[in-house]
Amino acid sequence: MSIVSITHIAVLDNPTHFANPYQFEITFECIAPLKADLEWKIIYVGSANSESHDQTLESIMVGPVPVGVNKFVFQADAPKPELIPHGDIVGVTVILITCSYQDREFVRIGYYVNNDYLDEELRENPPESIAYDKLYRSILAEKPRVTRFPINWDNPTEEEMPPLQTEEQVQEMEAANKAQMLSGGDWEDMEA
Repeated sequence: MSIVSITHIAVLDNPTHFANPYQFEITFECIAPLKADLEWKIIYVGSANSESHDQTLESIMVGPVPVGVNKFVFQADAPKPELIPHGDIVGVTVILITCSYQDREFVRIGYYVNNDYLDEELRENPPESIAYDKLYRSILAEKPRVTRFPINWDNPTEEEMPPLQTEEQVQEMEAANKAQMLSGGDWEDMEA
C-alpha cells in the first residue's frame, strides 16, 4: 500500500509555444508521516529509439511532507532542442513526471506531447530547418498513463517481499511502455 497517492495533476499553459516552460499543478495525499523528502522529476523523452536522448528537465525535493492533502506547482524549462535528434523534434513524444522516496521510484505519470506547427502550410510542407519560433506543443492532458511501483516505505532500500519484478523486467516494461506511448495516439483531431 502506498503512503503517497497522487490525486490530481493539472497541466497548465497548454497548448503553448515549444520553448515555454512545462507547468504541472500536482495534488497528492500523504496518509502517514515520512522520514524523508519526496523527489519529483520531469523527464522529456527525446527519442523512442534511445534513452540517451531523454532530458531530466527538473528535479526537486519536496518536504517535509505533512500528513494530508498537499499541492504544488512543478515547473521546468523546455527541453534543449540540440539534444533531440532532428527527426524527433516535430511529432509525438512523451513527458514523464516521476516521484521517488529515498531513491526508490514509486509512481510515474506519462503524457503524450505533440510538437507541431500551428500554421497549416508549415504542417503540410515542413521546412528543412525547424522553425522553433513557430513550433508549438500540446500535451494530451486528459489521458495520462500512470505506472505504480511497490516500495517498502519503512525501509525503501529493501525490496518488497516477494519482489514483483526484477530490475531488468522493470526496465524492459519501461522501454515497452515508452515505445507503446510513442507509437499510439491520434493527434489529427487535436487543436494546438
